[in-house]
Amino acid sequence: MKNQSHPPRYAARLNAFKIGANDYWPQKNTVTTADLLSRAATAGLTAADLNFPDHFVDDTPSELSLALQDNGMVLNGVAMRYYTDDRYKLGAFTNPDASVRQAAIDETKRGLDTLGQMRGTLMTLWMGQDGFDYSFQMDYARAWDATLEAMAEVADHNPAIDIALEYKPNEPRAFALMPDAATTLLALSEMNRPNTGVTLDFAHVLYADEMPAYAAALVGRYSRILGVHLNDGYGKWDNGLMVGAVHPIQTVELLVELERAGYDGAIYFDTFPDHSGLDPVAEARTNIEVVERLRGVAARLVSDSELQRAIAKQDAPTAMRLVHAAMLP
Repeated sequence: MKNQSHPPRYAARLNAFKIGANDYWPQKNTVTTADLLSRAATAGLTAADLNFPDHFVDDTPSELSLALQDNGMVLNGVAMRYYTDDRYKLGAFTNPDASVRQAAIDETKRGLDTLGQMRGTLMTLWMGQDGFDYSFQMDYARAWDATLEAMAEVADHNPAIDIALEYKPNEPRAFALMPDAATTLLALSEMNRPNTGVTLDFAHVLYADEMPAYAAALVGRYSRILGVHLNDGYGKWDNGLMVGAVHPIQTVELLVELERAGYDGAIYFDTFPDHSGLDPVAEARTNIEVVERLRGVAARLVSDSELQRAIAKQDAPTAMRLVHAAMLP
C-alpha cells in the first residue's frame, strides 16, 4: 500500500469458491485446490493463501505452484488448519497430551517445509483450538509456556519464513489464549523472535472490542503487521461480511494507518459468502471494487493537513466533516 497508484495483491478465502460447485463444474466428481484457484482468478484475485494440510490433499506443491502461475496469481502464504484433526479438540500447542502437542508442532513444520518448497515467506497461525471452555479446566501458566515454546520452535524451524499470529477472542473454544492485540503482542515480546508478527483480521478486531486502526498502530509499534484480512461484521461474532458493509469509516481509518505504517502486503478477504449463498465471484469482485474506492479515500486523507490538525486537537466534529466529505463528495 506504499503506492496508491498500484493496487495491492488481493486474495480471498479459497473454500468460498466451492459454492455452486456442481453447477460450475458439472462433470467433476472432485473439486481440487487448483480448480478453486482457477475460479478465484475470474474474480480478479491476484494472490492466494493456501490452507495446510487441507489444500494439499489432491494437489502437490509443484502442481499448485503451476496452477498459481497459470492463473496469474502469486502465493501470499500458507495458513495452518488444525481443526480437521480430532486430536486437537483440546488444543494444538496447549494440548494436555505432550505427544499431541508435538504432533501439532511437527505438522506445522511440514507446512513450513511445503511453504518453503513453493518459495513462500508467510505462515499464518490461528490457534482457535488453544483455549478453554470452563473454569478450572486449564493450567493457564503451563498453557502459556507450552504455546510460547511451540511457537518459538516453529519460528526457529526456518528463520527465512515469517510467522504471523492471527488473534480472535474465541471460537471454537469459549476463550482463546490469545484473544486480542495486547495479549498477542505480550506473547511475541516474550517469544522474542525476529521473524514473527501479527495478522490483523478486521472482524476479529471488532469482535475483540478494539478499534482496528488503534490495533494496527499498536502492532506496528511493538511488532510487525504481516497480514491484513478485510471483511466486516457487527462485533458480536465473526460475521465475515463484505468489506465496508457495516464499518466503512473504521475501514478507511485502518487503511490510513496501514499507509502510514508502510504495509505493502496482500489484502485478504476473509469473508463468508457461504452464509447467504452468495455468488463468490461477484462477492470477491465487490470487495475489490469497494477496497479500491476506500483506498482512494485513504490516500486523500493520509496527507490532509486540516484533518491532522483536527486530530491533534481531538476535534471530532471537524474530523468527521472532513472524512465524510472525502467519502461522500
